[in-house]
Amino acid sequence: MHVSHLSLADFRSYARAEVPLDPGVTAFVGPNGQGKTNLVEAVGYLATLGSHRVSSDAPLVRMGADRAIVRAAVVQGERQQLIELELNPGRANRARINRSSQVRPRDVLGIVRTVLFAPEDLALVKGDPGERRRFLDELITARSPRMAGVRSDYERVLKQRNTLLKSAAMARRHGGRQMDLSTLDIWDQHLANAGAELLARRLDLIATLRPLADKAYEQLAPGGGPVSFDYRGPAGIEGAHTREELYEALLAALAEARKQEIERGVTLVGPHRDELLLRLGELPAKGYASHGESWSYALALRLASYELLRSEGDEPVLVLDDVFAELDARRRERLAELVAPGEQVLVTAAVDDDVPGVLTGARFAVERGGVERV
Repeated sequence: MHVSHLSLADFRSYARAEVPLDPGVTAFVGPNGQGKTNLVEAVGYLATLGSHRVSSDAPLVRMGADRAIVRAAVVQGERQQLIELELNPGRANRARINRSSQVRPRDVLGIVRTVLFAPEDLALVKGDPGERRRFLDELITARSPRMAGVRSDYERVLKQRNTLLKSAAMARRHGGRQMDLSTLDIWDQHLANAGAELLARRLDLIATLRPLADKAYEQLAPGGGPVSFDYRGPAGIEGAHTREELYEALLAALAEARKQEIERGVTLVGPHRDELLLRLGELPAKGYASHGESWSYALALRLASYELLRSEGDEPVLVLDDVFAELDARRRERLAELVAPGEQVLVTAAVDDDVPGVLTGARFAVERGGVERV
């Protein structure tokens, strides 16, 4: 699978951009702040319905415009599809597939699959648990696009449940009449239902990803591992092996935490609070791994994701956004050798020298809002 053409309208710094793309390696080269990352960010948005740089759509719309368009022609074997997303901050986004408007944005998921390497990846190791949860959930959705709906359901239920708990907490603090919390049992069931499916997918992913990540780390930093990771969730999930068992474990954990939740006015149990603990050798990677080891670990997670997606379907587009400038010479060359055979590899760099020699292919100069093939 590869993107053969990318079109942008009022996306980030681009009023208009038309970028033809080939299989193999394509490098976007130009000074910082000229729009290189905006191009690969648009490709990533088509794959995930989100940006790796910001948490909302508003910054993606060019200043002065009220919407942005990201459109791409995607080749999958002998088949070609045209997909389009219209970003409308504050309103519902719109989507088209092959010019049909009768689709939801999440129907686009799965047509383009990407694995993105970026300087922000260091947060996978050094950042807070939310970074690692997001990593797991985006990869889960890439494997099974319908999980976008499950994640959306979970977030909706969580919001409703938190609203009820917050109201109860406020009433208690101000000495008001005690609220009727009988509906909390229903919200517990809804939360446990969606949460159990999400948990089951996370646990399956972790088991599959663990050996791939260890292998990738050894390729990047021979003799430096092993790497491993464990999932920390509600009490009781350790012995749960089926979705039904996870559902019961979540319900039990919610019941156990209810008094504390009512006091604090927030849901304290569920996948939104869980942690992926990364280990390097016998120690937690966070706080113990050096800067170089942390980089190798983050890159290993991305390489493992790539190998997993490639083994399960169309080969994803590899995106390396200003990564090589962050790496020492050894890691730079090892990473380049590992990704060079990819069906489509998109690279951004400030100067040509930042692109390793093994990554030969098309070059685009990006400067002053223009994208020109050289």
